[in-house]
Amino acid sequence: MKTTPVTPADLARSVLAVPPLARYSDLTLNEEANRQLIAYLEAGGVSTLMYGGNANFYNLPLSEYAEVLEFLCAAAGPDTWLIPSFGPDYGRLIDQARILRGSRVPTAMALPQTFPATPDGVEVGLRRAAVTMGKPLILYIKAENYIAPEAAARLVGEGLVCMVKYGVVRDNPADDPYLRKLLDYVDPKLVVSGIGERPAITHLRDFGVAGFTSGAVCLAPRGSMAMLAALMRGDVAEAERHREAYMPFEDLRDGISPIRVLHDAVTLAGIADMGPMLPLMSNLAPAEQDRVRPAAQALRARDAALAEAVAAE
Repeated sequence: MKTTPVTPADLARSVLAVPPLARYSDLTLNEEANRQLIAYLEAGGVSTLMYGGNANFYNLPLSEYAEVLEFLCAAAGPDTWLIPSFGPDYGRLIDQARILRGSRVPTAMALPQTFPATPDGVEVGLRRAAVTMGKPLILYIKAENYIAPEAAARLVGEGLVCMVKYGVVRDNPADDPYLRKLLDYVDPKLVVSGIGERPAITHLRDFGVAGFTSGAVCLAPRGSMAMLAALMRGDVAEAERHREAYMPFEDLRDGISPIRVLHDAVTLAGIADMGPMLPLMSNLAPAEQDRVRPAAQALRARDAALAEAVAAE
C-alpha cells in the first residue's frame, strides 16, 4: 500500500475508484467480498481506491472506524493508494482524525457537510482536522457554497490540503464559473473531477484537472482506465468511445440513486456480493434491480472483452 506523501503524479496515474463496501446480513464487514472487489479493480489496472460516499462512510459507526481502516490497509495491494474518508460533522472529523494520525495512510478525504455548516466554519474545521490528523487532507467540494476558492487556496498553501475532489453537478460541465475561479487559486494538477465518467472529458480537456473519480469503474475497470489513458495522450475521440459505454449505467445511477445503484450493481454483475447497505441507506427494490442488472452485466462483459483483446495482442 502506498504510504508516501501525495504528489500530483498520484492523481493522474489511475482512475480514482470509489467502491462500495460489502457487508453480511448482520451488517458486519464481509472481508472476503471486499477483497474480491479490490482484486478485480487491481487486475483491471486501477491503483487508487477511495472509500467515501459509495462505501457509506457517512453512516460508519465511530466504534467500527479503526477496524475498517485496518482491514482496508491490509487488503490493498502493495502498489495501491488507499484513501479512506472521515467526517462529515466536526465531531467525527476530529475523533477519526486521531485514529488516522496513527495509521499508514498518507491522507484521507473529508466528507462534506452542508448543514449545519458555513463556508468560514468549514475552513476552520478542516484546518483543525488536518492538524489533528498530522497529515494533509483531501478537500471534497460538492456544492459551491461549501467553501470559497480563496479559502481552499489557503488550506493548500498551508500544506493542509493535498488534493481537491470537485463534485459539483452542472447541466453543462463546460459552463462552471466556480470551477474556473477555483482553478485560478488552486493548481489544476491538484484537482480531480469527482463525478464519474460523464463530465470527465470536459473537466480534463477544458479545465486541465489531473484525473477523475469513478464508481462505474468497479464494474469495468479496463474501459475506465483506457478512457483516462486516451485523455492523457490527447485522444478525445477514443476517450469519448469508452465514455459512451458507461452512460446507460450512469443514467440509471442519476435516475435512481448513484450510491444504491452502484452498491447493488457490483452484486448483480457477479463481481462480489456486496450484501445489505448500512442504514440509513437501503438496497434497491426488486423492480429497480431488474432495471440495473442488464446495464451492470453489459459493462462487465465489455470489460472482459477488452481484457481478451489485450491478451490476444
